[in-house]
Amino acid sequence: MNIQQMMKQAQKMQKKMEEVQEEAAKEIVEASAGGGMVTVKVNGKQELLEIKIEDDVVNPEDKEMLSDLIIAAVNEGMKRSQEMVQERMSKLTGGMGMNIPGMF
Repeated sequence: MNIQQMMKQAQKMQKKMEEVQEEAAKEIVEASAGGGMVTVKVNGKQELLEIKIEDDVVNPEDKEMLSDLIIAAVNEGMKRSQEMVQERMSKLTGGMGMNIPGMF
């Protein structure tokens, strides 16, 4: 394979990776904490889209518990979002485990 063919292959791979990123950005994952007391939705760009808090968990006397549940749900949502994107990228790269700088 000559250098021009390699460059064309690299460009094709980059375009496919961009397409996968765009598709993944539209995907939404959901995570919860406290047995569903706090639920969040996160997209493939690791943007928090929605937080739902059940009335039962809102207690002015215990703001710390609510805060902990929100943090736990958001962290789990972000983790699931990242895993989803990595899974899609892995399918694209054939599971080569490529860790490409600048990719989320």
